[in-house]
Amino acid sequence: MEQANLTRKAPKRIAATVLGALKGGVVPRVGLEYITVGRMQEIHALLHDVEIIRDGGAAFRFIVGQYGAGKSFLLQTIRNHVMDRLFVVLDCDLSPERRFCGTKGQGLATYKELVRNMSVRTRPEGGALPLILDKWLNNIQTEIRMESPPETEESQFEAAVSRKIFDVIRGMEDMVNGFDFGQAISRYYIASKHGDDEAKSKVLRWFFGEYATKTEARQALGINLIVNDDNWYDFLKLFSAFLVRAGYAGMYILVDELVNIYRIPHRTTRQYNYEKILAMYNDALQGKAHHIGILMSATPQCVEDTDKGIFSYDALKSRLTEGRFSTKGMRDLLAPIIRLEPLSHEEMMVLVEKLAALHAQLYDYNCDIAPEEYLAFLKTEFERIGAGIYLTPREIIRDFVELLNVLIQNPGKRIGDILQDPAFEASKTPQPDETGAEFAAFEV
Repeated sequence: MEQANLTRKAPKRIAATVLGALKGGVVPRVGLEYITVGRMQEIHALLHDVEIIRDGGAAFRFIVGQYGAGKSFLLQTIRNHVMDRLFVVLDCDLSPERRFCGTKGQGLATYKELVRNMSVRTRPEGGALPLILDKWLNNIQTEIRMESPPETEESQFEAAVSRKIFDVIRGMEDMVNGFDFGQAISRYYIASKHGDDEAKSKVLRWFFGEYATKTEARQALGINLIVNDDNWYDFLKLFSAFLVRAGYAGMYILVDELVNIYRIPHRTTRQYNYEKILAMYNDALQGKAHHIGILMSATPQCVEDTDKGIFSYDALKSRLTEGRFSTKGMRDLLAPIIRLEPLSHEEMMVLVEKLAALHAQLYDYNCDIAPEEYLAFLKTEFERIGAGIYLTPREIIRDFVELLNVLIQNPGKRIGDILQDPAFEASKTPQPDETGAEFAAFEV
Protein backbone atom coordinates (compact mmCIF):
# COMPACT_ATOMS: atom_id res chain seq x y z
CA MET A 1 0.00 0.00 0.00
CA GLU A 2 1.13 3.54 -0.69
CA GLN A 3 2.23 5.17 2.55
CA ALA A 4 0.97 8.59 3.57
CA ASN A 5 3.69 11.12 4.22
CA LEU A 6 2.38 12.55 7.48
CA THR A 7 5.62 14.21 8.60
CA ARG A 8 5.33 17.35 6.44
CA LYS A 9 3.68 20.17 8.32
CA ALA A 10 1.59 22.66 6.44
CA PRO A 11 1.36 26.29 7.56
CA LYS A 12 -1.94 26.86 9.34
CA ARG A 13 -3.05 29.33 6.67
CA ILE A 14 -2.57 26.65 4.00
CA ALA A 15 -4.19 23.92 6.10
CA ALA A 16 -7.23 26.13 6.75
CA THR A 17 -7.55 26.97 3.05
CA VAL A 18 -7.25 23.34 1.96
CA LEU A 19 -9.73 21.92 4.48
CA GLY A 20 -12.18 24.79 4.04
CA ALA A 21 -12.19 24.36 0.26
CA LEU A 22 -12.57 20.59 0.45
CA LYS A 23 -15.43 20.83 2.94
CA GLY A 24 -17.11 23.23 0.52
CA GLY A 25 -16.68 20.79 -2.37
CA VAL A 26 -14.14 22.86 -4.32
CA VAL A 27 -10.47 22.39 -5.12
CA PRO A 28 -7.98 24.63 -3.28
CA ARG A 29 -5.44 26.51 -5.41
CA VAL A 30 -2.69 26.04 -2.83
CA GLY A 31 -1.51 23.21 -0.59
CA LEU A 32 -2.35 20.33 -2.92
CA GLU A 33 1.05 18.76 -2.27
CA TYR A 34 -0.08 17.92 1.29
CA ILE A 35 -3.01 15.76 0.17
CA THR A 36 -2.21 14.51 -3.35
CA VAL A 37 -2.74 10.77 -3.67
CA GLY A 38 -2.53 8.63 -6.79
CA ARG A 39 -2.84 10.03 -10.34
CA MET A 40 0.90 9.60 -10.77
CA GLN A 41 0.50 8.03 -14.23
CA GLU A 42 -1.66 10.91 -15.41
CA ILE A 43 0.69 13.52 -13.94
CA HIS A 44 3.69 11.85 -15.54
CA ALA A 45 1.98 11.81 -18.95
CA LEU A 46 1.04 15.48 -18.72
CA LEU A 47 4.50 16.50 -17.56
CA HIS A 48 5.89 14.77 -20.66
CA ASP A 49 3.86 17.32 -22.64
CA VAL A 50 5.51 20.07 -20.63
CA GLU A 51 8.94 19.18 -21.99
CA ILE A 52 7.58 19.29 -25.56
CA ILE A 53 6.06 22.73 -24.92
CA ARG A 54 9.31 23.99 -23.41
CA ASP A 55 11.09 22.96 -26.62
CA GLY A 56 8.74 25.04 -28.76
CA GLY A 57 5.95 22.58 -29.39
CA ALA A 58 2.33 22.60 -28.24
CA ALA A 59 -0.08 20.17 -26.60
CA PHE A 60 -3.84 19.85 -26.20
CA ARG A 61 -5.47 17.37 -23.82
CA PHE A 62 -8.84 16.63 -22.28
CA ILE A 63 -9.24 15.31 -18.73
CA VAL A 64 -12.47 13.30 -18.60
CA GLY A 65 -14.19 12.02 -15.47
CA GLN A 66 -17.46 12.04 -13.57
CA TYR A 67 -18.44 14.91 -11.29
CA GLY A 68 -16.20 14.84 -8.23
CA ALA A 69 -13.79 12.31 -9.73
CA GLY A 70 -10.82 14.66 -9.42
CA LYS A 71 -10.67 16.55 -12.74
CA SER A 72 -10.31 19.98 -11.14
CA PHE A 73 -7.87 18.56 -8.60
CA LEU A 74 -5.67 17.21 -11.39
CA LEU A 75 -5.84 20.54 -13.25
CA GLN A 76 -4.71 22.43 -10.16
CA THR A 77 -1.97 19.88 -9.49
CA ILE A 78 -0.60 20.33 -13.00
CA ARG A 79 -0.91 24.09 -12.54
CA ASN A 80 1.43 23.96 -9.55
CA HIS A 81 3.85 21.59 -11.29
CA VAL A 82 4.25 23.76 -14.39
CA MET A 83 4.60 27.00 -12.44
CA ASP A 84 7.53 25.36 -10.63
CA ARG A 85 8.99 24.75 -14.10
CA LEU A 86 8.86 28.48 -14.98
CA PHE A 87 5.64 28.34 -17.00
CA VAL A 88 3.02 31.05 -16.94
CA VAL A 89 -0.45 29.62 -16.25
CA LEU A 90 -3.79 31.04 -17.38
CA ASP A 91 -6.88 29.30 -16.02
CA CYS A 92 -10.64 29.79 -15.89
CA ASP A 93 -13.92 27.97 -15.34
CA LEU A 94 -16.43 28.17 -18.16
CA SER A 95 -19.95 29.34 -17.34
CA PRO A 96 -23.03 30.60 -19.22
CA GLU A 97 -21.24 33.98 -19.41
CA ARG A 98 -17.84 32.51 -20.39
CA ARG A 99 -17.61 30.33 -23.50
CA PHE A 100 -15.29 30.17 -26.49
CA CYS A 101 -17.63 32.27 -28.59
CA GLY A 102 -21.14 33.72 -28.39
CA THR A 103 -23.39 36.55 -29.41
CA LYS A 104 -22.94 38.48 -26.15
CA GLY A 105 -19.17 38.61 -25.83
CA GLN A 106 -18.78 35.27 -24.06
CA GLY A 107 -15.51 34.52 -25.86
CA LEU A 108 -14.03 37.86 -24.80
CA ALA A 109 -15.25 37.18 -21.24
CA THR A 110 -13.27 33.93 -21.23
CA TYR A 111 -10.18 35.75 -22.46
CA LYS A 112 -10.54 38.38 -19.73
CA GLU A 113 -10.82 35.73 -17.04
CA LEU A 114 -7.79 33.87 -18.36
CA VAL A 115 -5.59 36.98 -18.44
CA ARG A 116 -6.82 38.17 -15.03
CA ASN A 117 -5.85 34.76 -13.64
CA MET A 118 -2.37 34.84 -15.23
CA SER A 119 -0.09 33.28 -12.61
CA VAL A 120 3.59 32.59 -12.06
CA ARG A 121 5.43 30.90 -9.25
CA THR A 122 5.92 34.16 -7.35
CA ARG A 123 2.31 35.26 -7.93
CA PRO A 124 0.29 32.02 -7.84
CA GLU A 125 -3.00 33.70 -6.98
CA GLY A 126 -3.26 35.45 -10.38
CA GLY A 127 -2.88 39.04 -11.53
CA ALA A 128 0.71 38.44 -12.62
CA LEU A 129 0.77 40.41 -15.91
CA PRO A 130 2.10 43.71 -14.46
CA LEU A 131 4.71 41.76 -12.50
CA ILE A 132 5.81 39.92 -15.65
CA LEU A 133 6.13 43.13 -17.68
CA ASP A 134 8.01 45.02 -14.95
CA LYS A 135 10.33 42.10 -14.25
CA TRP A 136 11.14 41.78 -17.95
CA LEU A 137 12.00 45.47 -18.25
CA ASN A 138 14.12 45.34 -15.09
CA ASN A 139 15.97 42.25 -16.32
CA ILE A 140 16.80 43.96 -19.62
CA GLN A 141 18.11 47.03 -17.81
CA THR A 142 20.21 44.86 -15.49
CA GLU A 143 21.59 42.88 -18.44
CA ILE A 144 22.53 46.02 -20.39
CA ARG A 145 24.04 47.60 -17.28
CA MET A 146 26.26 44.57 -16.71
CA GLU A 147 27.37 44.49 -20.37
CA SER A 148 28.12 48.22 -20.56
CA PRO A 149 31.48 49.72 -19.53
CA PRO A 150 31.44 51.90 -16.38
CA GLU A 151 31.89 55.12 -18.36
CA THR A 152 28.71 54.57 -20.41
CA GLU A 153 26.54 57.67 -20.42
CA GLU A 154 22.90 57.45 -19.36
CA SER A 155 21.69 58.37 -22.84
CA GLN A 156 23.73 55.52 -24.33
CA PHE A 157 22.41 53.13 -21.72
CA GLU A 158 18.79 54.11 -22.44
CA ALA A 159 19.40 53.70 -26.18
CA ALA A 160 20.79 50.19 -25.64
CA VAL A 161 17.79 49.24 -23.50
CA SER A 162 15.40 50.56 -26.15
CA ARG A 163 17.16 48.58 -28.89
CA LYS A 164 16.87 45.37 -26.85
CA ILE A 165 13.17 45.92 -26.20
CA PHE A 166 12.39 46.79 -29.81
CA ASP A 167 14.29 43.69 -30.98
CA VAL A 168 11.74 41.64 -29.04
CA ILE A 169 8.86 43.65 -30.47
CA ARG A 170 10.10 43.30 -34.06
CA GLY A 171 10.41 39.56 -33.58
CA MET A 172 6.64 39.36 -33.05
CA GLU A 173 5.48 41.56 -35.91
CA ASP A 174 5.08 38.65 -38.34
CA MET A 175 2.41 37.07 -36.11
CA VAL A 176 -1.29 37.88 -36.49
CA ASN A 177 -1.88 41.21 -34.72
CA GLY A 178 1.76 41.12 -33.67
CA PHE A 179 2.48 44.72 -34.74
CA ASP A 180 -0.25 46.15 -32.49
CA PHE A 181 0.75 43.85 -29.61
CA GLY A 182 4.32 45.10 -29.96
CA GLN A 183 3.08 48.69 -30.00
CA ALA A 184 1.35 48.10 -26.67
CA ILE A 185 4.55 46.71 -25.15
CA SER A 186 6.40 49.74 -26.46
CA ARG A 187 3.84 52.05 -24.85
CA TYR A 188 4.24 50.21 -21.56
CA TYR A 189 8.03 50.56 -21.69
CA ILE A 190 7.86 54.29 -22.40
CA ALA A 191 5.34 54.80 -19.58
CA SER A 192 7.51 52.79 -17.23
CA LYS A 193 10.62 54.79 -18.16
CA HIS A 194 8.84 58.04 -17.33
CA GLY A 195 7.12 56.70 -14.21
CA ASP A 196 3.70 57.32 -15.75
CA ASP A 197 1.42 54.92 -13.87
CA GLU A 198 -1.70 56.22 -15.63
CA ALA A 199 -0.25 55.40 -19.05
CA LYS A 200 0.81 51.96 -17.81
CA SER A 201 -2.73 51.36 -16.59
CA LYS A 202 -4.12 52.23 -20.03
CA VAL A 203 -1.83 49.65 -21.66
CA LEU A 204 -2.82 47.01 -19.12
CA ARG A 205 -6.49 47.72 -19.85
CA TRP A 206 -5.77 47.01 -23.51
CA PHE A 207 -4.04 43.72 -22.68
CA PHE A 208 -6.98 42.76 -20.44
CA GLY A 209 -9.44 43.38 -23.29
CA GLU A 210 -11.24 46.19 -21.49
CA TYR A 211 -11.60 48.66 -24.37
CA ALA A 212 -15.05 48.34 -25.89
CA THR A 213 -14.28 50.03 -29.24
CA LYS A 214 -11.31 50.65 -31.50
CA THR A 215 -11.96 54.39 -31.20
CA GLU A 216 -11.51 54.21 -27.43
CA ALA A 217 -8.24 52.29 -27.81
CA ARG A 218 -6.99 54.68 -30.48
CA GLN A 219 -7.68 57.71 -28.32
CA ALA A 220 -6.00 56.18 -25.28
CA LEU A 221 -2.98 54.49 -26.92
CA GLY A 222 -2.92 55.22 -30.63
CA ILE A 223 -3.61 51.53 -31.33
CA ASN A 224 -6.37 50.76 -33.82
CA LEU A 225 -7.14 47.25 -32.55
CA ILE A 226 -8.92 45.68 -29.59
CA VAL A 227 -9.39 42.15 -28.28
CA ASN A 228 -12.77 40.75 -29.29
CA ASP A 229 -14.70 37.50 -29.68
CA ASP A 230 -13.03 36.76 -33.01
CA ASN A 231 -9.33 37.35 -32.24
CA TRP A 232 -8.88 36.56 -28.53
CA TYR A 233 -7.13 33.24 -29.16
CA ASP A 234 -4.63 35.01 -31.44
CA PHE A 235 -3.82 37.27 -28.49
CA LEU A 236 -3.12 34.25 -26.31
CA LYS A 237 -0.61 33.04 -28.90
CA LEU A 238 0.99 36.48 -28.88
CA PHE A 239 1.25 36.34 -25.11
CA SER A 240 2.94 32.95 -25.39
CA ALA A 241 5.51 34.29 -27.87
CA PHE A 242 6.21 37.31 -25.66
CA LEU A 243 6.48 35.27 -22.45
CA VAL A 244 9.15 33.03 -23.96
CA ARG A 245 11.09 36.10 -25.06
CA ALA A 246 10.69 37.43 -21.51
CA GLY A 247 12.45 34.37 -20.09
CA TYR A 248 9.61 31.97 -19.28
CA ALA A 249 9.40 28.36 -20.45
CA GLY A 250 6.00 28.77 -22.07
CA MET A 251 2.31 29.19 -21.32
CA TYR A 252 -0.23 26.70 -20.01
CA ILE A 253 -3.98 27.28 -20.44
CA LEU A 254 -6.33 25.39 -18.11
CA VAL A 255 -10.07 25.39 -18.82
CA ASP A 256 -12.45 23.71 -16.38
CA GLU A 257 -16.20 23.02 -16.58
CA LEU A 258 -16.37 22.31 -20.31
CA VAL A 259 -19.80 20.90 -19.51
CA ASN A 260 -21.13 24.47 -19.84
CA ILE A 261 -20.66 24.17 -23.61
CA TYR A 262 -22.62 20.91 -23.57
CA ARG A 263 -25.47 22.68 -21.76
CA ILE A 264 -25.91 25.38 -24.41
CA PRO A 265 -29.49 24.86 -25.63
CA HIS A 266 -28.99 26.06 -29.20
CA ARG A 267 -27.27 23.56 -31.49
CA THR A 268 -25.74 26.20 -33.78
CA THR A 269 -24.13 28.03 -30.85
CA ARG A 270 -22.74 24.74 -29.48
CA GLN A 271 -21.28 23.90 -32.87
CA TYR A 272 -19.55 27.28 -33.10
CA ASN A 273 -17.95 26.63 -29.72
CA TYR A 274 -16.82 23.16 -30.76
CA GLU A 275 -15.44 24.68 -33.94
CA LYS A 276 -13.32 27.02 -31.80
CA ILE A 277 -12.04 24.04 -29.79
CA LEU A 278 -11.18 22.30 -33.07
CA ALA A 279 -9.22 25.35 -34.26
CA MET A 280 -7.16 25.38 -31.05
CA TYR A 281 -6.68 21.61 -31.20
CA ASN A 282 -5.51 21.75 -34.81
CA ASP A 283 -3.15 24.63 -34.03
CA ALA A 284 -1.50 22.60 -31.30
CA LEU A 285 -1.13 19.37 -33.25
CA GLN A 286 -0.22 20.89 -36.61
CA GLY A 287 2.63 23.02 -35.26
CA LYS A 288 0.88 26.38 -35.71
CA ALA A 289 1.07 27.13 -31.98
CA HIS A 290 4.32 27.27 -30.05
CA HIS A 291 5.16 27.04 -26.36
CA ILE A 292 1.47 26.53 -25.49
CA GLY A 293 -0.21 23.75 -23.55
CA ILE A 294 -4.01 23.54 -23.34
CA LEU A 295 -5.78 21.31 -20.83
CA MET A 296 -9.59 21.11 -20.60
CA SER A 297 -11.80 19.07 -18.29
CA ALA A 298 -15.12 17.46 -19.17
CA THR A 299 -17.54 14.77 -18.05
CA PRO A 300 -17.92 11.57 -20.12
CA GLN A 301 -21.39 12.62 -21.26
CA CYS A 302 -20.10 16.04 -22.32
CA VAL A 303 -17.60 14.29 -24.57
CA GLU A 304 -19.44 11.22 -25.83
CA ASP A 305 -23.02 12.43 -26.37
CA THR A 306 -23.38 12.39 -30.15
CA ASP A 307 -26.38 14.71 -29.98
CA LYS A 308 -25.03 17.58 -27.84
CA GLY A 309 -21.51 16.65 -26.74
CA ILE A 310 -18.10 17.10 -28.31
CA PHE A 311 -18.68 13.97 -30.39
CA SER A 312 -21.67 15.67 -32.02
CA TYR A 313 -19.06 17.64 -33.97
CA ASP A 314 -17.75 15.06 -36.44
CA ALA A 315 -14.36 16.70 -36.98
CA LEU A 316 -13.61 16.48 -33.25
CA LYS A 317 -15.08 13.01 -32.88
CA SER A 318 -12.83 11.63 -35.62
CA ARG A 319 -9.77 13.12 -33.91
CA LEU A 320 -10.58 12.16 -30.33
CA THR A 321 -12.19 8.71 -30.53
CA GLU A 322 -10.01 6.06 -28.88
CA GLY A 323 -8.58 3.24 -30.95
CA ARG A 324 -9.16 -0.46 -30.45
CA PHE A 325 -6.16 -1.22 -28.30
CA SER A 326 -6.75 1.13 -25.37
CA THR A 327 -8.79 -0.62 -22.67
CA LYS A 328 -9.70 0.09 -19.06
CA GLY A 329 -6.80 -1.98 -17.80
CA MET A 330 -4.32 -0.65 -20.38
CA ARG A 331 -4.99 3.03 -21.04
CA ASP A 332 -3.20 5.13 -23.61
CA LEU A 333 -2.21 8.13 -21.52
CA LEU A 334 -0.54 9.75 -24.52
CA ALA A 335 -3.90 10.05 -26.32
CA PRO A 336 -5.74 13.42 -26.50
CA ILE A 337 -8.25 12.22 -23.88
CA ILE A 338 -7.12 11.06 -20.43
CA ARG A 339 -9.94 9.28 -18.62
CA LEU A 340 -9.75 9.28 -14.84
CA GLU A 341 -10.25 5.91 -13.18
CA PRO A 342 -11.51 5.77 -9.58
CA LEU A 343 -8.91 5.92 -6.83
CA SER A 344 -8.13 2.48 -5.44
CA HIS A 345 -9.17 1.52 -1.92
CA GLU A 346 -5.53 1.71 -0.83
CA GLU A 347 -5.26 5.24 -2.23
CA MET A 348 -8.45 6.29 -0.44
CA MET A 349 -6.96 5.02 2.83
CA VAL A 350 -3.85 7.13 2.29
CA LEU A 351 -6.00 10.14 1.39
CA VAL A 352 -8.07 10.06 4.59
CA GLU A 353 -4.89 9.58 6.64
CA LYS A 354 -3.40 12.71 5.05
CA LEU A 355 -6.59 14.66 5.68
CA ALA A 356 -6.61 13.60 9.33
CA ALA A 357 -2.97 14.65 9.75
CA LEU A 358 -3.67 18.05 8.16
CA HIS A 359 -6.74 18.54 10.36
CA ALA A 360 -4.71 17.73 13.48
CA GLN A 361 -2.03 20.24 12.48
CA LEU A 362 -4.62 22.96 11.97
CA TYR A 363 -6.42 22.44 15.30
CA ASP A 364 -3.37 21.43 17.39
CA TYR A 365 -4.36 18.00 18.60
CA ASN A 366 -2.79 14.56 18.51
CA CYS A 367 -4.32 12.45 15.75
CA ASP A 368 -4.73 8.96 17.22
CA ILE A 369 -7.19 7.49 14.71
CA ALA A 370 -6.49 3.78 14.35
CA PRO A 371 -6.26 2.07 10.93
CA GLU A 372 -9.42 0.08 11.64
CA GLU A 373 -11.30 3.34 12.24
CA TYR A 374 -10.32 4.69 8.82
CA LEU A 375 -11.43 1.37 7.38
CA ALA A 376 -14.78 1.54 9.17
CA PHE A 377 -15.43 5.02 7.79
CA LEU A 378 -14.57 4.03 4.22
CA LYS A 379 -16.59 0.83 4.47
CA THR A 380 -19.59 2.92 5.53
CA GLU A 381 -19.08 5.24 2.57
CA PHE A 382 -18.77 2.43 0.05
CA GLU A 383 -21.84 0.66 1.41
CA ARG A 384 -24.15 3.37 0.15
CA ILE A 385 -26.61 2.22 -2.49
CA GLY A 386 -25.26 3.27 -5.86
CA ALA A 387 -21.76 3.91 -4.52
CA GLY A 388 -20.23 1.95 -7.37
CA ILE A 389 -21.61 4.47 -9.84
CA TYR A 390 -22.11 7.73 -8.00
CA LEU A 391 -19.62 7.84 -5.10
CA THR A 392 -16.60 10.01 -5.89
CA PRO A 393 -13.57 11.27 -3.91
CA ARG A 394 -15.35 14.63 -3.50
CA GLU A 395 -18.18 13.09 -1.45
CA ILE A 396 -15.83 10.94 0.61
CA ILE A 397 -13.52 13.89 1.36
CA ARG A 398 -16.41 16.15 2.31
CA ASP A 399 -17.88 13.53 4.64
CA PHE A 400 -14.53 12.80 6.27
CA VAL A 401 -13.72 16.45 6.94
CA GLU A 402 -17.17 16.82 8.50
CA LEU A 403 -16.51 13.73 10.61
CA LEU A 404 -13.20 15.18 11.83
CA ASN A 405 -14.94 18.45 12.70
CA VAL A 406 -17.56 16.57 14.72
CA LEU A 407 -14.88 14.61 16.58
CA ILE A 408 -12.94 17.66 17.79
CA GLN A 409 -16.18 19.26 18.97
CA ASN A 410 -17.15 16.14 20.91
CA PRO A 411 -14.11 15.16 22.97
CA GLY A 412 -14.00 11.52 24.00
CA LYS A 413 -15.93 10.33 20.96
CA ARG A 414 -14.35 7.93 18.48
CA ILE A 415 -15.23 7.31 14.84
CA GLY A 416 -16.89 4.04 15.81
CA ASP A 417 -19.13 5.80 18.34
CA ILE A 418 -20.43 8.15 15.64
CA LEU A 419 -20.88 5.46 13.03
CA GLN A 420 -22.83 3.31 15.53
CA ASP A 421 -24.92 6.19 16.89
CA PRO A 422 -28.66 5.43 16.43
CA ALA A 423 -29.23 8.81 14.77
CA PHE A 424 -26.53 8.07 12.19
CA GLU A 425 -27.76 4.51 11.72
CA ALA A 426 -31.25 5.83 10.94
CA SER A 427 -29.86 8.11 8.22
CA LYS A 428 -27.85 5.41 6.49
CA THR A 429 -28.99 3.67 3.35
CA PRO A 430 -30.10 0.18 4.41
CA GLN A 431 -28.14 -2.19 2.17
CA PRO A 432 -24.66 -2.28 0.66
CA ASP A 433 -24.16 -2.42 -3.06
CA GLU A 434 -21.49 -4.36 -4.92
CA THR A 435 -18.79 -1.78 -4.20
CA GLY A 436 -19.46 -2.05 -0.47
CA ALA A 437 -19.19 -5.81 -0.62
CA GLU A 438 -15.90 -5.51 -2.46
CA PHE A 439 -14.55 -3.04 0.11
CA ALA A 440 -15.50 -5.38 2.95
CA ALA A 441 -12.79 -7.74 1.72
CA PHE A 442 -10.13 -5.02 1.75
CA GLU A 443 -7.65 -5.23 4.61
CA VAL A 444 -5.45 -2.52 6.09
